[in-house]
Amino acid sequence: MAEEQTQGTAPDRDDVWEALENVIDPELGLDFVSLGLVYDVELEDTDVHITFTLTSPACPIGPQVTEQMKEFVSEVEGVGKVFPKMVFSPPWSPERMSEDAKFALGY
Repeated sequence: MAEEQTQGTAPDRDDVWEALENVIDPELGLDFVSLGLVYDVELEDTDVHITFTLTSPACPIGPQVTEQMKEFVSEVEGVGKVFPKMVFSPPWSPERMSEDAKFALGY
């Protein structure tokens, strides 16, 4: 009995989150996931929808971050298109950071 191949299937959610750990905030030197800036990842077949924010609406790195998300997540097996969406509601706060990020930044 032959095993079915899983080619052409949707990407693994954990792999997408792991890829997003490569997106670094240049000012803080920490990744967007640890900083709590990635709010949600939704998979729709092979498409990936990412909802993220910035530490401040005045932060100028939005276009750079959007491109990095597309670049890193598109390398995940099974990913078709990547759709990053920047939001400012709810606003980001340091409480969203991982314990490691809080420690690194002195929170």
